[in-house]
Amino acid sequence: MIAKSVCYFILAGLCEIGGGYLVWLWLREGKPAMYGLVGAVVLILYGVIPTFQPANFGRVYAAYGGVFIALSILWGWKIDGINPDRFDIIGGLIALVGVGVIMYWPRG
Repeated sequence: MIAKSVCYFILAGLCEIGGGYLVWLWLREGKPAMYGLVGAVVLILYGVIPTFQPANFGRVYAAYGGVFIALSILWGWKIDGINPDRFDIIGGLIALVGVGVIMYWPRG
């Protein structure tokens, strides 16, 4: 159950960041309008994927914020070539600990 949930978070994150990146490339880097259109479709998928999570909306989106932080750092590193510094890594790890507490900590 947790592994499936983590996969949904990663997939949603890649759709949000990837879709936003395509729109960015279209508007900021002068890429063809097709980039923006594909980015918009991918962003719609980002809106759908979290509905498969087992928790309520508020909890899912609160936890997703931490996943987004970590994935954005990785995206910047692997796609944009910006090496994360130790504070990026520490902050990303703190955010992921928050995800674990919000989504997966046992509740009584």
